[in-house]
Amino acid sequence: MGSIEELESIVKRLEDGKVPLEESVAIYERGESLKRRCEELLRQAEARVDKITADASGRAAGTEPLDVQ
Repeated sequence: MGSIEELESIVKRLEDGKVPLEESVAIYERGESLKRRCEELLRQAEARVDKITADASGRAAGTEPLDVQ
């Protein structure tokens, strides 16, 4: 199971409200860890995204890093 799927499963279990308190705390902490991991993966993916640059005639001339900030 990937991080996103596990995080979705945790959210669903917590929303259902049928998890004992101790387990709720443990899976919430796991969810926070997964959330941070997903955010880091997203930042890494964004850093690799390039935009296509065009020359004066509109033809693709190359790529450059995409500023996603």
